Amino acid sequence: MKVPIVLGTRPEIIKMAPVIREFQRQIIGFFILHTGQHYSYQLDSIFFDELELPKPKYNLDTASGTHAEETGRMLIGIEKVLLDEKPDVVLVEGDTNSVLAGALAAAKLNIKVGHIEAGLRSYDRSMPEELNRIVADHVSDYLFAPTEKAKRTLVGEGIAEEKIIVTGNTIVDAVYQNLEMARSKSRALDKLGLKEQEYFLVTAHRQENVDVMDRLKAIFKGLGLVYQKYQLPLVYPVHPRTRRRIKEFGLEVATGIRLIKPVGFLDFLALEANATLILTDSGGVQEESCILNVPCVTLRDNTERPETLEVGSNVLAGSEPEIILSSVEKMLAKERNWSNPFGDGHAGSRIVKAISETCKTWE
Repeated sequence: MKVPIVLGTRPEIIKMAPVIREFQRQIIGFFILHTGQHYSYQLDSIFFDELELPKPKYNLDTASGTHAEETGRMLIGIEKVLLDEKPDVVLVEGDTNSVLAGALAAAKLNIKVGHIEAGLRSYDRSMPEELNRIVADHVSDYLFAPTEKAKRTLVGEGIAEEKIIVTGNTIVDAVYQNLEMARSKSRALDKLGLKEQEYFLVTAHRQENVDVMDRLKAIFKGLGLVYQKYQLPLVYPVHPRTRRRIKEFGLEVATGIRLIKPVGFLDFLALEANATLILTDSGGVQEESCILNVPCVTLRDNTERPETLEVGSNVLAGSEPEIILSSVEKMLAKERNWSNPFGDGHAGSRIVKAISETCKTWE
């Protein structure tokens, strides 16, 4: 049995970690194929080091470019590896260009595809992530849905029910497996001079937010309003692309917003767990805040994680400054007593079990 795990970004490394550990535990043949979609140490290698994961067997180093350039380079590189390795199943996770390229390259070679985190939808096709996840789902042979809602979405799109397995989300595994390590090892709060429950955590990196000057400007104005009311620092680990946009647009960063370099997963997990509230446009952070019982305000007009809205851990604010402020007020007034809709922390073992059992039937 040979299973390549295709990944290329920070969230994929984190969410694939429980699957990788389960392959290692069961001594099942796998290797990591890194597309290089994220290529700086802060966004890449540090996560392999911190999570004690094996280094990628292949790194395509595709770097950045337009969606077509990036995906095209990945398709060419992944196809060459798959032709050489002749694997049984290719695993992808999420909604990035790496997922699209990995799923398409395998499907065109008639290699089975397993899509982890299948069935998520924002119903906004202007988002490149939405197109990636739809295509990946419809060319996959194994659809590992994190929730029953995701399964119903897939069935509603005509995907055969026997292809779908509800596993829970591997982010729960990752949080449970690493939270204690973060608490004992991370010194992020001390280094940044922060106190527990006395700061807000911010992430914003999505194309629809950071590439549109008016929208990014409005988000910063909203963050400024939050600081004016609560007088608590807003700590914002800034993606390099976002930092470039801030400079290009000539945006002023309001008092109270602390732009810091990207941090490793353990430090970020510690920052999440101890925050008063999180403001984000990240789907993964919406999940993590829900699991950690930290209220979340999402800086988007839609979400492919509707479960967070349903249980009450999250609210959509968009980019209007006054709505951002009122959303923060609303979430801070709530009790942190919602349930976790994303599973019990054993998604990785369910995924590996399903793959290994299927592969045995081919022998």
